[in-house]
Amino acid sequence: MSVRQEMLKSIESKKFVPVNKPKKVSSYFGINTFSIPTMRKHVSKKTFEAFEKWLEEGKQITLTQANEIADAMKNWAISRGATYYTHWFQPMTGLTAEKHDSFISFSGPGKVIEKFSGSKLIQGEPDASSFPSGGIRTTFEARGYTAWDPSSPAFIIESELGKTLCIPTIFVSYHGYALDKKLPLLRSIEALNQSAVKFLKFFGNKTVKKVCSTCGAEQEYFLIDKNFYKMRQDLILTGRTLVGAASPKDQQLEDQYFGSIKERVINFMYELGEEAYKLGIPVMTRHNEVAPHQYEFAPIFEESNIAADHNQLLMELMKKVALRHDMVCLLHEKPFAGVNGSGKHLNWSLADDKGNNLLNPGSTPEGNLQFLAVLASVLRAVYKYSDLLRSSVAHAGNEHRLGANEAPPAIISVFLGDQLTNILDRIEKGKKSEISRQDIVDLGVSGLPLVNKDTTDRNRTSPFAFTGSKFEFRAVGSSQNISTSIAFINTIVADSLDYVRERIADAAKSKDFNTAVLGVIADLIRDTKKIRFEGNNYSDDWKKEAAQRGLPNVPSTAEALKALVKGENIAVCEKYKVFTKEELRSRYKIWLESYIKILEIEAKTLNEMVNACIVPNAFDYQGLLAHNLDSIVALKDKAGLKVQEPALEDLKTHLSEVTEMIYYVRKNAQSMMKFLEETHSLPEEEKAKHFFTDLKPLMEHIRKHADLLECVISDEHWDLPKYREMLFVK
Repeated sequence: MSVRQEMLKSIESKKFVPVNKPKKVSSYFGINTFSIPTMRKHVSKKTFEAFEKWLEEGKQITLTQANEIADAMKNWAISRGATYYTHWFQPMTGLTAEKHDSFISFSGPGKVIEKFSGSKLIQGEPDASSFPSGGIRTTFEARGYTAWDPSSPAFIIESELGKTLCIPTIFVSYHGYALDKKLPLLRSIEALNQSAVKFLKFFGNKTVKKVCSTCGAEQEYFLIDKNFYKMRQDLILTGRTLVGAASPKDQQLEDQYFGSIKERVINFMYELGEEAYKLGIPVMTRHNEVAPHQYEFAPIFEESNIAADHNQLLMELMKKVALRHDMVCLLHEKPFAGVNGSGKHLNWSLADDKGNNLLNPGSTPEGNLQFLAVLASVLRAVYKYSDLLRSSVAHAGNEHRLGANEAPPAIISVFLGDQLTNILDRIEKGKKSEISRQDIVDLGVSGLPLVNKDTTDRNRTSPFAFTGSKFEFRAVGSSQNISTSIAFINTIVADSLDYVRERIADAAKSKDFNTAVLGVIADLIRDTKKIRFEGNNYSDDWKKEAAQRGLPNVPSTAEALKALVKGENIAVCEKYKVFTKEELRSRYKIWLESYIKILEIEAKTLNEMVNACIVPNAFDYQGLLAHNLDSIVALKDKAGLKVQEPALEDLKTHLSEVTEMIYYVRKNAQSMMKFLEETHSLPEEEKAKHFFTDLKPLMEHIRKHADLLECVISDEHWDLPKYREMLFVK
């Protein structure tokens, strides 16, 4: 019996004590966050009003007020059981980081008190020497500073034996360069706010004070039993299976999608929901996804900065809670080849301080000039800076997913739907149309209500689709930090809002306002028509058509990242003070280096698996076949065993096939390691190019023959957990 078979016998679902009276979510939502209402209760009215002014107008609070807030935050955290605090930040690894400090301070010989000052709240100093900087600081410069982000509430993270107060912060170098994901996002939020407020005032909204981008990230993920995970070196080190034959049944029947949720999984979902609610994360929707053992969580929309923080927290919680249920949460974009991978659909919109959605077309979108002007601005932004959007989702894991028949391709396009397309076509051609009322769909079933029809259907194949009052950027990978994508969207839309406003202002000098607006919109519709596509983005026909339109198709992560250092992209980011030239170059270098390192780790892991597991298993089976063949031939010759020649030839053929598969696995693994040696000293750009064109196909070739071996080797001779077990064991 193989190790795998022994482990399979031992797997049992974790038993839980039944909950007789589930808690009412509203009774504990946000109890572990130092939210605005919580702060109001713990500080003076004067300090609270100063804090609100800081958030709304940027007028910084005094040190005395900071001390009061810090003391209140400390007292609240201690009352909740916290003994340590940390400045929680998001370095350019895309993960989160923290350095914990105790609240204690000496009050006398051998005596301590809990103390937390405003200066410690506002600024921290973790060692920055080991975080990637891409050259914007030298190796010997270790200083890095965290600075409090007051727009995102502090929160408490609970562990079995203690609690920690986490203060969301930015992370900068000694010279002030952004070393993190959050600072550029905050800068983009401010840039978008300024441009959008000017835009709305230009359209007659004189009372608007603030506009922010709002987001909701639909998070997809896989769950597998912890025992399987521990037996898969590839999952532990790379997050995905580097070998593994497809199961005879996977997602062909589509019986997983939106199906009833397994009890073991629903228990995980309930606990995760409770943990998320305590942190104020508004998880709204949960369901089965397409692939077996694949699932999704989706939140209610929030301001983009908080949405980004909450998504990072949610991913951390998912991994932590899964372990309590003897499962592992896989966030890699393609953990199982052959079945759907996981994305993170980033729903993005704009809202003013009155709660009005700038992308809400209303019941008569033809008559809503402001909406159409905003829509045209977004179209221009995506058309002009599509390569920047593509770079924001360029990642080694996402490279396996983009372009497959499950995710948007590496061609950026926009879907608007029939109704809006018709409206834009009429405007482009200068045709006058009647103001139509919103269409109503009558479901025709007694007892069901009438449903308002959105101005668009959903196109699940489009990278950037208008889905009713929002755009859905579907190309983001499931493991990725959404901050960079949001920052780029905010920046390019800010640029386009300014461009459109200035164009209309020029046109309005010689025409009435409405005519000027429609004229500019008509020009933009014509100029950006190439980026709009209403059909199937997965089809080969679209790839051909996109090439004819001149739209870039960039499947390579390394090539896509070059957009970060393109002149006009640097210019727009510097114009709106979101990224400096140095910060963009550093990100290009870091993410290119990360891509190379990830592929190197995968290749070396695959080589170890081949030599330490796959080939030894294959040799055992090969020996069994050889011994079996030798015994039959001996019995035939010495004991007169009657064996038909075709039967004997079949045994020989099977042994030959297994021997050949072993040879190809070993041969290609040796070639792969030789390739890594030969490319070791190449410049990074050249190395990344070779890794995409040569290393990845070589790894796939090894996988092909390893998977063929898995399909013929007996179960008792194969130790690696198989797809049929990892994806279907309850």
